[in-house]
Amino acid sequence: MNIKETLNEGLAREYEITFTAAEMDEKVSARLAEVATTANMPGFRPGKVPMSVVKARFGGQVKGEIIRTTLDDAAKQTIEEQELKLASQPKMDIISFEDGSDLVAKLSAEIMPNITIPDLAALSIERPVLPNDESGIEETMQRLADENRPTKKVETKRESKLGDVLLIDFTGRIDGKAFEGGAAQDHMLELGSNSFIPGFEDGLVGAKVGETVDVKVTFPADYQAAHLAGKEAVFECPVREIHEKGDSKVDNELASKLGFENLDALRNAVAGQLASQHATALRAAVKTNVFDQLAVQMDFDVPPSLLQSEYDVVVKSFSQPDDHNHSEDHDHTNVADEALNDEQKEEARTVATRRVRLGLLLTEIGQNNNIQVSEEDIKRTVIEQSSRFPGQEQEVIQYYQNNPDAMQQLAGPMFEELVMDYILEMAKVTDIEITAEELYSEPGEKGAGKSSKQAKSEPKKAPSKKSKAKAATKEVAPKKAAAKKNRAAKKKGL
Repeated sequence: MNIKETLNEGLAREYEITFTAAEMDEKVSARLAEVATTANMPGFRPGKVPMSVVKARFGGQVKGEIIRTTLDDAAKQTIEEQELKLASQPKMDIISFEDGSDLVAKLSAEIMPNITIPDLAALSIERPVLPNDESGIEETMQRLADENRPTKKVETKRESKLGDVLLIDFTGRIDGKAFEGGAAQDHMLELGSNSFIPGFEDGLVGAKVGETVDVKVTFPADYQAAHLAGKEAVFECPVREIHEKGDSKVDNELASKLGFENLDALRNAVAGQLASQHATALRAAVKTNVFDQLAVQMDFDVPPSLLQSEYDVVVKSFSQPDDHNHSEDHDHTNVADEALNDEQKEEARTVATRRVRLGLLLTEIGQNNNIQVSEEDIKRTVIEQSSRFPGQEQEVIQYYQNNPDAMQQLAGPMFEELVMDYILEMAKVTDIEITAEELYSEPGEKGAGKSSKQAKSEPKKAPSKKSKAKAATKEVAPKKAAAKKNRAAKKKGL
């Protein structure tokens, strides 16, 4: 086999690979000899079929097999010998081949660019943070206090009213027969809490201690227990005590009741929970700032196939900025851009180039720093995904287990987040306090922010608030998934 480089321009490489006629004949003859040892044809004993008959019967099939395996082996050998770091699947084409002549093929490959990682420690990143929402904290604390007001037993005789808490027993019957799960004793029920099916709590308004009230209700048509859905039932409810709710107090007793050490601990938990509502948008904002810093230092060629794929995604996003999934869009290649003018096409190509470069750079940073997605990280994410489909958790888990591509789509964003964490650990990060209005404002409404160069790399069609929360995660598309550590934080729920 002879390998000759015929093209070396940018990231494109082409090689002419030649196998002499003698080499091909030798391969075909050797393979026919193997076939002859096992050939089973009428009129001949196994393994005793004349070579002329074997060649006439299997020659074409064997020749095709030899050509395929020869080209596959030649491609692998060429890639290894030339130390090619491929950016896409190489292509092998036969230039010429006839009986008695040399086999000449062309291997076309697209390689990855040489990427220089910038000095991450020299990056100056602004990290937007929101001040504590004092009014929101106070409102939430008061709500918790209202929901957990202490109760005291009513000693005077009176009828129950909305807001009272009744101590009751109950037994439910359908067509006079008690049904499973329809009975309880010593149950504390707040009238007006809507914790029971519609009509149940209303039926106990006006009851007195010592009375037994028959409450007639109809289970909702979509009730979770199918055997009860839409059925009429009667609940026999002895009313044993009536309790009134006391004053709501935001104090250490409330905190203790909710499982916190003191009021400050409860307040901090509430503040953290409120802040977490903006976590996605804040993360997207700091990632955009990181991307902006990296983008000005990126200067390497982009593999044409990756650029075209991302260009198609960007073109589609110009008309559908909100409801599309980044990974799914890659399945829709060759998106037509006829509807765009020349300026819009150039804009789309600029955005696509930035995204591809960022993806390749993040991948390079991750690989150079041994950042990898662990199996535990992936398993945890699969479990989180399955929890979003109650009752179908096992089916979701099996889907991911049986679909490596779907698993890879989970691992890619995880890898990006881990690399981003690493960059933020290395860089000089300054927390900048902003308001929620600034966080969710359109890019043009944020006074400072993007440079003119960056502004040109964004689509002119302003994204909605829904798309902004996803903006940073759609900025790049790393090709190789990885992770280094599990940074899952455990928080107390309220």
